[in-house]
Order: sequence, then C-alpha cells, then structure tokens
Amino acid sequence: MAYVLQVDFEMNGPFGDEMAAAFSDLAKSINEEDGFIWKIWTESPETNEVGGIYVFETKEAAEKYIEMHSKRLGGFGIKDINTKIFAVNPKLTEITKGPVK
Repeated sequence: MAYVLQVDFEMNGPFGDEMAAAFSDLAKSINEEDGFIWKIWTESPETNEVGGIYVFETKEAAEKYIEMHSKRLGGFGIKDINTKIFAVNPKLTEITKGPVK
C-alpha cells in the first residue's frame, strides 16, 4: 500500500522559475530516497508557504524522509514544519485516475 506525505512550511521565496532553478539539485536528490515514488511541489507566494505532496511505498519510508528532511530544513533555520502521513485507498484512487496503485 502506498502512503502520501503532506509537508508545508513558511519560506520567503524564491518562487516559480527561481524556485525551480534554486532547488533542481534537491529535486533530483529526492528521487534517490528509499521508497520514494513521486512528489508534487507546492508554493504560495501570497502566504510565503511551500511544501509538497509525496508518495512513498511504505509508511516507514515516509517517516524516515520526514526525519531527514526536518533536519535538512532545520539547517536552513526552518523550524515549524507541518507533516501528515495518509494511507492511500487504491480502489477509490484508481476510480478517480490517481497514479498510485
């Protein structure tokens, strides 16, 4: 069963194309995380929030990623990191064309 990880935190930019350029190496490194399937990057310049929706193969992989990512963000001075893990219901997700099985 797949698990969705929702992450968000405050950040004062960059956003858009500048964010894509600044974090492309980070994006590539996420592909190497154990149990990682995919990520959608999220941003709201209006509220200075960024984050993402991730899918991992196991709950343990998502928890391990939270631990590592929280330490990395803490190194940049980011402390208030919101995270939630949800199990995916594969039957309903398939009906609504979700890319997770």
